[in-house]
Amino acid sequence: MIERPIIRARPLRSTAVALLQAQGLPVSDITAEHLEHFFFVGLDDSPTGLVGVEIYGTNALLRSLVVAESARTQGVGSALVQYAESYAASHSVGAMYLLTTTAETFFERRGYRRVDRIQAPPAIKLTPEFAGLCPASSAFMIKRL
Repeated sequence: MIERPIIRARPLRSTAVALLQAQGLPVSDITAEHLEHFFFVGLDDSPTGLVGVEIYGTNALLRSLVVAESARTQGVGSALVQYAESYAASHSVGAMYLLTTTAETFFERRGYRRVDRIQAPPAIKLTPEFAGLCPASSAFMIKRL
């Protein structure tokens, strides 16, 4: 049985950016303020998994889920998503949204479903990810928490 990873808050910006860049994910908007709602697995100076949450009232954007290739298939991604969902729910979030170009099946298995981008709440539409960092071809998904 695989042990649940220890999840910690507020990764170092430099190591978070390095992990995201290594997997080709956008980093141009990652600030210290964003990292307040980011969570990671691994060492401070070399995280093996990362996820972020942006909260907009009762909606949230799950963003930047990344797991180093060396840590894949060990449940790290699932644990990070569950943690992010619990964190959002504890902040009165009722719906979690995300954009993905590569992990639609992964998120479907965790209860997310694809919806048309036109259904995005106004605050989500204004995020840099929705407005341009993620391509228009990205799957836009939702999960009710």
